Amino acid sequence: MNKIKMSLVAALAAAAATTGANAGALDNILSNPKLDIELRPRYEAVDDSVNQEASALTVRTAIGVKAGLLGVDGLNTQLQAMSVDNFGLVDDYAPETAGYAVVADGVQSRITQANISYSADGFTGILGRKMVVLDNARFIGNVGWRQMPQTYDLAAGIYNGVENLSLLGAYVTQVNRIFNTDGDGPLNKKLSTGTVLLHAAYTVAPELTVTAYDYMVENFADHIGIRATGKVKLDAATLKYEAEYAMQQDPSLDNSDDPLYSATRKEDATYYKVGVDASMNGFTVGAAYELLGDDDNGNSDHAFWTPLATLHAMNGWADVFLNTPSEGLEDISVKLGYNAGEYGKIVGIYHSFSSDRSNAAGQDDLGSEIDIAYNVKVAKGLGLLLKGAWYSAGDASFGYNDVTKYWVQLDYKFHAEL
Repeated sequence: MNKIKMSLVAALAAAAATTGANAGALDNILSNPKLDIELRPRYEAVDDSVNQEASALTVRTAIGVKAGLLGVDGLNTQLQAMSVDNFGLVDDYAPETAGYAVVADGVQSRITQANISYSADGFTGILGRKMVVLDNARFIGNVGWRQMPQTYDLAAGIYNGVENLSLLGAYVTQVNRIFNTDGDGPLNKKLSTGTVLLHAAYTVAPELTVTAYDYMVENFADHIGIRATGKVKLDAATLKYEAEYAMQQDPSLDNSDDPLYSATRKEDATYYKVGVDASMNGFTVGAAYELLGDDDNGNSDHAFWTPLATLHAMNGWADVFLNTPSEGLEDISVKLGYNAGEYGKIVGIYHSFSSDRSNAAGQDDLGSEIDIAYNVKVAKGLGLLLKGAWYSAGDASFGYNDVTKYWVQLDYKFHAEL
């Protein structure tokens, strides 16, 4: 069954740091605690053809605990603390050092998860801070690629009491962004918002799951859409597909005190995506077409844009199109991958970008990009990732530049029951 994914990196039990509490008292509060630790050192290099070439050596450290609470069946808690550090060793990157290309992994520490949940009869209620990923993270994601992820302060309900059906409703009061700058807004640590998320998924068969959603981002836009996914067996091959359509409309929710507010906000854009992957004998080939529609010839505020997405996973790893051009974005991509088992996995993706409509100069070429990644398990709990992105700019009138990025990353994860 296609369960709604709420990606939860487990949590740090603050109670473990309580002084003077004996083990018996702690057992009455927390039961069956599970400890998760992650260390993720990463080197990232960026050449954006404008600023000085950036070099960043950062480390993500995460400690978390998930446990039962107060001995009540179905009542659980999660706590997690996370930090991003460079230790002053390799920090030639913005925002840490001015004049360099951007690596969005500023030094910071925070509580990334702190919540209580209760589950009974197919229903789960959640209150607190969570990491959230819905579907493929195109609209709502945790930005897990960056060293500090994106989290949500929310009250949510999830219902899975009917076979093959998943329902989610959530009210988000604050989005905790990946950035380390103080303040309230999309590019700061926090974004105040009274956002409502509605999501429903029904699995008709392994070959078809239908998802409908309405994401009402306060003061920005409503995203209303439908999505179909499935897996089809064809002899020795497996075919996976996705098809999706969404509309970007004027926001249903407005609050003049919040950072995204605009008294004249107008939104009118559309989104399409179709894609298919075929896998056989370790090989995978795929192709996809994605269109983020233009801003209705300048009559609306934005082309189709998904500000709460895990954007790095979408239109090229060089992150050139984190903001959709006002003329819209058309992304045609092809993929080739191979799974060599214990020797790792490799994938290459080619993107051809163009605008949904021509710009003022009558041009529509937004460039192309090649992305390659290799990952392998090198020891128990330890993975290695080698990854690169090479973006070549298209028509100069759009104002984009060539961008090259590459990464070397280790990721160690430790799990234990306490």
